[in-house]
Amino acid sequence: MDVLVILIPISLLLGMLGLIGFFWTMKNRQYEDPEGDAVRILRTDYDDHPAP
Repeated sequence: MDVLVILIPISLLLGMLGLIGFFWTMKNRQYEDPEGDAVRILRTDYDDHPAP
C-alpha cells in the first residue's frame, strides 16, 4: 500500500509531461500536413535542399 503513495504521483507527473509535450507539438504545428508526408514518402525525385 505504501508503494501507491509513490507510484500515483509519479504516474500523474508522467501523464502531465506527456500532455504538455503533446500541446507543445500542436503549438509548433507538427501535425499540419499529414497527407503530404504520406505522399512524399512514395516519391522518387528527392530535393536535397528543401525550402524552409
